[in-house]
Amino acid sequence: MLVCCALTRVLQPPPCVNEGFRAPIASMNAPTHPSRDELARLIASRLTSDLERLSAEYRASGAIRHAIIDDLLPPETAQAIFDAFPPLSEMVRHVSLRESKSIAVQMNRYHPLTEEAIYAFQDPSVVKLIAQITGLLGLEPDSYLYAGGLSAMQKGDYLNPHIDNSHDKDRRRWRVLNLLYYVTPGWDETAGGSLELWPQGLSQPPLVIPSRQNRLVIMETHEASWHSVNPLRAEGTRTCVSNYYFSEHPARTQDRFHITFFRGRPENRLQDLALRLDGYARTGLRKLFRQGVRENPHVYKR
Repeated sequence: MLVCCALTRVLQPPPCVNEGFRAPIASMNAPTHPSRDELARLIASRLTSDLERLSAEYRASGAIRHAIIDDLLPPETAQAIFDAFPPLSEMVRHVSLRESKSIAVQMNRYHPLTEEAIYAFQDPSVVKLIAQITGLLGLEPDSYLYAGGLSAMQKGDYLNPHIDNSHDKDRRRWRVLNLLYYVTPGWDETAGGSLELWPQGLSQPPLVIPSRQNRLVIMETHEASWHSVNPLRAEGTRTCVSNYYFSEHPARTQDRFHITFFRGRPENRLQDLALRLDGYARTGLRKLFRQGVRENPHVYKR
């Protein structure tokens, strides 16, 4: 319990943040941004055009099944979504041994294009195509954006290896897919901030997926889908639009309920020990309190 409390801090937005090479945000009253229906049509069209390849890639990708599609939206649309991201001063800062990042989930506080972009991935046409790609049954998007929404990371930020919480906020449906859409221009592997998949566990090197602009990663999540974001090495802001899909069926039949459980990177043994103790403590609490000891703040409240 003490370990858990000591490891986590949620900081309020800082008074001033260096925004790196972020472009200015468009006017909140600008009527020219695409609607979620228009964005959904563009996403569905791009997925359809590459459906066979994506399906084959997903099924052949090993213990953590995933597929990658580049150039998801027209370049000017991807840039507009990046430009619409809130400044870090308006996001909520999370800093702990587990992670260092900024998040935004109360979408009605921000530029409307960001909300349209998130919910375009929840359009029935898009969900249907993702189901065809993955073969997963009964996919349902999450209108509450539980643990989803917007994230932004700057130099030195990171996300340690972890498995995601197995269920939705009400512990009724299984979390089975992560959809991660990156929008920072000019971002490549040399900048850090890459998604890492650990299909063989932390004893083997990860598969590194750079967070390049206009790239969508579709990733299966289950009790062995260890993943992380390596530390950012460059100036600027690495931005991501995140959605999670749920189902009444787990991604793997052998899956069991689990919380979000963090580990340290292989080179950080003491940190790994501390994070394991933290995970065991939080697991014990969830066994005693099915819905947790407090309401999860990472939920969109309209």
